This record gives sequence, structure tokens and C-alpha cells, in this order.
Amino acid sequence: MIPDRILALPCWQGDVVAEPLSGGLSNEIWKVTDAAGAHVVRFGVDYPFHHVSRAREAMASRAAHAAGFAPAVEYSAPAVMVSAFIEARTWTAADVVAQPERVANFLRKFHQTMPEYVSGEAALFWVFHVVRDYARVLAGSCHAKALPGFLALSAALEAVQVPLPIVYAHNDLLPANILDDGARLWLIDYEYAGFSTGLFDLAGAASNAGMTAEQSLILLETYFQKPPDAGLLRAFEAMKCAALLRETMWAMVSDLHLSAPGADYGAYIRENQTRLTTQIAAYEAHYGKLLP
Repeated sequence: MIPDRILALPCWQGDVVAEPLSGGLSNEIWKVTDAAGAHVVRFGVDYPFHHVSRAREAMASRAAHAAGFAPAVEYSAPAVMVSAFIEARTWTAADVVAQPERVANFLRKFHQTMPEYVSGEAALFWVFHVVRDYARVLAGSCHAKALPGFLALSAALEAVQVPLPIVYAHNDLLPANILDDGARLWLIDYEYAGFSTGLFDLAGAASNAGMTAEQSLILLETYFQKPPDAGLLRAFEAMKCAALLRETMWAMVSDLHLSAPGADYGAYIRENQTRLTTQIAAYEAHYGKLLP
């Protein structure tokens, strides 16, 4: 049964066939095929608690297509966006860790190219601000007892960051947001895209995929085109913790405010808390305690 809100969209040519796509943690996603071919339909409203603006997402998606990184946006309206369907394989963590050089070169090109194509009011993504704001959203909730520790951890991680150029980043480098059509890579889902430090994308790619220290070093050396110094290495290891802290708190906020088809936010919270604990231990084994 095709939902009426899909049938009502004015962008179809002839009869349509639709099937739900899995994997979305905050959106409802469908593959729709009509006489013109296959398309992806994403339903999702603005989420102020996640700093998500669908108008900004559509702009970033169009910019990414113009820059050669994303599928074409074929239609957008409040709460819905239709994009071209790409015949490609969705990457897994194993794909990311197996190709750190390819990931680094792809991200370097993305970061350098995208500012030429984005338009409108500049959006900024700074993970430590996101953590502080998530703490405000979570205050008084069932997750509130974790907040003092999260905020102290975030402050310690922010304190060891180093100055880097401002780039336009994706800011949600989950393996599933990378597609491979056999000839090239594509990057999808621009809800959190904005001006940022490239280190957050690099750290997100590494931490979300579980890169080893050796793989992470290849990632950094390829991206920066030289071996990272001690300060940058420490900032990167701290940013990996920050990426997992943000993902943990994202899941907590989503647990309170979202209900996406098939999403288990409780399980996602536990998964990221476990990974964060492991990443903190790895950081502290090399650099010492983050907190007194």
C-alpha cells in the first residue's frame, strides 16, 4: 500500500511503485519508481532539538550535487525531499577501515570544494556547542544523571583542540552515509552539514568505523598531506571521543523526541556508550586522565 502523501507529490511521471527503505534513525525513507526511473523520498520535519533545518538540508544537498558529491535533488517541499536513486552499495564499517586513504582524499576534496557551492545564511557545527545544547534539552529527563559527567568530559576534550582552517563539513560520517557505485563514492544525508573543522569528519569516520591507530594515522597523513604533529594527534584522539559523546547524546535526545520506523534508540544509546568508554580508555592510556 503506497501512502497517500507519496502519491500526492507532484513530481512523478506515470504510475509509481514504492517500497520502504531501512536504516534511517530520524526520517522515513522510501524508494519510489516511476516512468522516469528510481527516486528516494525522505520525510522529516525540522528538529530544533537536533539543530536540523530541512530547508538548509535541501540547500546543502543541492550544493553537494552541484559539487559532484551527492545525488540530484529532484523535488523538495516542507517535510519532504525527493532525490535521484543511485545504484550503489552502502558502505559498512569494514569498508571505511579498509580504505583510509580513499576516505581521506574524498573528505579533503569535499571540504575544499563545498564552500563554493553553498548559499544562504552560514550554518556552523561545533560539536562541543552541540553537547552543551543537548544537555539543556536533556535536563530533567531520565538521562539527566549522566549530564554532569558528559559536560565535564566535553570541556576536557574541547580544551585540547588545536586551531584548524574552517571548512564546509558533512558532520555525520556514519559508514551508511557513504555509497559506492563501483566507480566512485557518494555522500548522502546532509542534515548536519555546515561550516566546521575538518577534524570532526575525520574523527567521525574513524570512530564510527572503529579504525585502528595505524589506520587513523594513514587517514590523517593522507588528509593533511604530511605527518600530524603531537598536538594534532592529541586533538584528533579527543575529537574521536567527542564524536561518540555527541552520538550518545543524539540518541538520548532522539529517545525523548523521535519515533522513526524500526529505530531502537535505547539500543543505540547503549552501543555508543560502550564505544565511548572504549575510546576514552584508549585516549587516557596514551595521554593520561581526562578528568580528575
